[in-house]
Amino acid sequence: MIHSSFHPPVRTLMGPGPSDVNPRILEAMSRPTIGHLDPAFVTMMEEMKVLLRYAFQTDHELTMPVSAPGSAGMETCFVNLVEPGDKVIVCRNGVFGGRMKENVERCGGVPVMVEDEWGRAVDPHKLEDALKAHPDVKLVAFVHAETSTGAISDAQTLAELAHRHDCLVIADTVTSLGGSPLKVSEWGLDAVYSGTQKCLSCTPGLSPLTFSERAVEVVKQRSSQVQSWFMDLNLVLGYWGGGARRSYHHTAPINALYGLHEALVILQEEGIEHAWQRHRDNHLALRAGIEAMGLSFVVNENERLPQLNSVAIPEGVDDAAVRARLLQEYDLEIGAGLGPMAGRIWRIGLMGYASNRRNVLLCLGALDAVLSDIGAPIEGGVAVEAAMASYAAS
Repeated sequence: MIHSSFHPPVRTLMGPGPSDVNPRILEAMSRPTIGHLDPAFVTMMEEMKVLLRYAFQTDHELTMPVSAPGSAGMETCFVNLVEPGDKVIVCRNGVFGGRMKENVERCGGVPVMVEDEWGRAVDPHKLEDALKAHPDVKLVAFVHAETSTGAISDAQTLAELAHRHDCLVIADTVTSLGGSPLKVSEWGLDAVYSGTQKCLSCTPGLSPLTFSERAVEVVKQRSSQVQSWFMDLNLVLGYWGGGARRSYHHTAPINALYGLHEALVILQEEGIEHAWQRHRDNHLALRAGIEAMGLSFVVNENERLPQLNSVAIPEGVDDAAVRARLLQEYDLEIGAGLGPMAGRIWRIGLMGYASNRRNVLLCLGALDAVLSDIGAPIEGGVAVEAAMASYAAS
């Protein structure tokens, strides 16, 4: 059988990720490939580190992208900072807190779990109680923006508590970077990882990372070897460290890094505070339309992530059937719930380039049409108008 080239359909991506990729980024990725040790590429690497510091709002010298998705960014933090026998407090309020626990265990560490209900922020009081009960804890790990539920936690308060008890902090910012206020240095976050496919509007496959000087010292003073060769920062920094002379570690994904560089240039052009506000404004318009229909959000308003909206599915409505119709009839992708929220929520993403007025109105109009057609218990024909009123008021 002779196969032909693959041409994907044109979709509007409003799920939990990936998000729509800015055409400027796709164009950047199509530029000529050069060597990963080429002086021109090394110059771009140095620029990217500066741009990433702006995105993370940090001055940490060790700021770079890991050549793999956000999950590898998570693993890089844990394998470098956790040694066998180390106690690590893991705050779990969704899927990704659970993955943090698995990383601790695979590193030979001992996880101490702080559990919160899915759809709620991490409770600082529970963290404080755990820190008092376990004075020998080395690290505190939490998810800033829990993609599985759409809940955002108070990273600054959690970090302050951890440092008060002389602990380092690992924070997952995969969905918050570029979309919600994130101030790594001001908040004292020690090891922070993210992803490129959410609010940066880049393709999946890279994980921006930043480590504080305190965290770097812990890596350098380990008593055991980092269990992963590829993610050992002592080795990776030979390539991503400063200076023109680079040692070969791996062949970097050159064209993907062109894309990330362009994404960060776009973020700088917009201004990070303006990006945060844009995500907020589009969320408020989506919220106005969703609530006008009679639908509701599962996360409390003060703990709600603007770029990942978890909407309760009406009684008697088939989750998968609605999503299939949105995809088939409108080329619109929204996300399903995970774990205990499977079948109970839709996750509607408004991330990066996809966080715009056109997408908000498309999503509301399509959802209204499909739900009205199947006789769902909603108020039809009002969602778009409510969203437009929200925009007019902003």
